[in-house]
Amino acid sequence: MKFVDEAHISVTAGNGGNGCLSFRREKFIPRGGPDGGDGGDGGSVYLQADVNLNTLIDYRYKRNHGAENGESGRGRDCRGASGNDLVLKVPVGTTVIDQDTDEVLGDLTNAGDKLLVAQGGFHGLGNTRFKSSVNRAPRQTSPGSPGEQRNLKLELKVLADVGLLGLPNAGKSTFISQISEAKPKIADYPFTTLIPNLGVVKVSPMQSFVVADIPGLIEGASEGQGLGIRFLKHLTRTRLLLHMVDVAPFDESSPVENAVVIDGELALFSPTLAERDRWLVLNKTDLVDEETLAQVRVSVIEALEWEGPVFEVSAATGKGCDLLCQAIMQHMEARKKLLIDNPEAAELEEQQQKQMQAEGRERIEELARERKLARKSQMDDEDGDDGDVEVVYVRE
Repeated sequence: MKFVDEAHISVTAGNGGNGCLSFRREKFIPRGGPDGGDGGDGGSVYLQADVNLNTLIDYRYKRNHGAENGESGRGRDCRGASGNDLVLKVPVGTTVIDQDTDEVLGDLTNAGDKLLVAQGGFHGLGNTRFKSSVNRAPRQTSPGSPGEQRNLKLELKVLADVGLLGLPNAGKSTFISQISEAKPKIADYPFTTLIPNLGVVKVSPMQSFVVADIPGLIEGASEGQGLGIRFLKHLTRTRLLLHMVDVAPFDESSPVENAVVIDGELALFSPTLAERDRWLVLNKTDLVDEETLAQVRVSVIEALEWEGPVFEVSAATGKGCDLLCQAIMQHMEARKKLLIDNPEAAELEEQQQKQMQAEGRERIEELARERKLARKSQMDDEDGDDGDVEVVYVRE
């Protein structure tokens, strides 16, 4: 199934049913009182997280969704039936945004989470409601109110504890296949990974974490080169980034320059994300000798002015992977304990999450606007190529 992580939909809640104007008319009761019933409430629209879904592709082909209207009231004080609510299933990890106001309506981060996105209309009142001591035969009713209508943007961000970051062919897919049961496509050409892959790493029977492998970045990704930066948004929910550097690139490029490229692209996408916990992982150490590896390590650390942890692994042979996984698990547990014991740290974490998502969304939208303007300019130039050609029509 095609992986789709963005969708635009329009949702409309049901209208409330109108109140009924009716009077009781039976044999021997010629002047019965009012008996018009109320209308029914309109159905509301909800989004619910479903663990069985992993893509928003269904909403690419059907974008308009509406709940049922409430029925009008009837005589004999019969109330109209309420419209059924509409529940739209979305993958866990979906962010819901109001396109008209840019307001984030909610994050569905747990299976079963339910979010009201359009409130159904309120029912109208029948004339029975307006009966009083001075108005025994009211002819007044009220109509049902219209349901809410909203244009929504759905953004799917995979839920993972650790995110892998690096150039194409840095060994990210090989690494995730080595430490987990995930089986991503692996090949010796760039952009083998086209969609994010998730893997569950079991350190012990009671300890595990989730790793996300996203498509590799290249220089100029923030300007739309390669696969662009669209998939970087999947890293905004991770607690730790692993910056993977290939110490022996097959194209004989410089590992130092490659590391600097990724660092720069990450900062352009989201400065807040660039400041998150990040570890440096030197991969493919089985392809170089100890002296070369030491030189690369020193050069990369100096170029990045790196002060964080540095690990040396070989994803192909598994060397160093167990040690790295143990360190990640310890970091995850320590971080989790800090957020539980320190409310201020938990609040800061939530603010950073919102800031990263806002920065990433703004950068992606800015890039989309630039592309749109560039296409329009190109079309205008093509239309103007014949401006200097004189066309003469001759009638024969």
